[in-house]
Amino acid sequence: MDRNIRSVDDVLALLDGLFAPEADRWTAGGADWWDGFYADRDKPIPFFAAKPDENLVSYLDRGLVAPGRALDLGCGPGRNALQLAAAGYEVDAVDLSGAAITWARERAREVGAEGITFHHGDAFALAGAELAGPYDLIHDSGCFHHLPPHRRISYLALVERTLAPGGHLSLTCFAAGKMGSEVPDADFYRQSALHGGLAYTEESLRWIFADLTEVELRPMRDEPPESGAFGEPFLWTALFRRPRQPVYGR
Repeated sequence: MDRNIRSVDDVLALLDGLFAPEADRWTAGGADWWDGFYADRDKPIPFFAAKPDENLVSYLDRGLVAPGRALDLGCGPGRNALQLAAAGYEVDAVDLSGAAITWARERAREVGAEGITFHHGDAFALAGAELAGPYDLIHDSGCFHHLPPHRRISYLALVERTLAPGGHLSLTCFAAGKMGSEVPDADFYRQSALHGGLAYTEESLRWIFADLTEVELRPMRDEPPESGAFGEPFLWTALFRRPRQPVYGR
């Protein structure tokens, strides 16, 4: 007889288990799945190209975010980490996949990038330790929409723990009606499947990140192949700012 639950972490781990093998997309055991995904670097995956997100480039160009310390959450082959370092940020870049981190380090060496520390592991487990913050910018290009509903708790806790007052969260995720599953949260648990990722509406993103101040929320721009930036119109882009003082009553 098992009686193994006595903390929130125990509950989260139990719920993770409902989604095996899809839990490989976000748990510490997911390295093998993602290593396989990144094994063939010649696959026609749009975000394999060494191009930063168009929204990140736009934020930098317009002065919406300023250089400081940055966390690239789910950095993959390092395309956004390189952009942030070139803009003057000191960057911590983390990914579950050792193959992705190896590729990212190779890219950094090729261009002589400085100021990037790559971390192989689970960002939730590393937050507050290796990923100590405080960060002036957290950039997430496609991590959030692979999380099951209960792991939003972990995500918001990571933001709360590591994002500096006045700092920004930059996010891209699947847009409802264009990409991702639109079933209600409860149905993911009934079906024990995430169907490749969760779609979000504007309203749901505003509600989830209600403790942050919205700076911009829009569809990602469709960037042509010859563009120097990555952009796909099935994604939302969002920029939120953490208040400098606590917000009470929410």
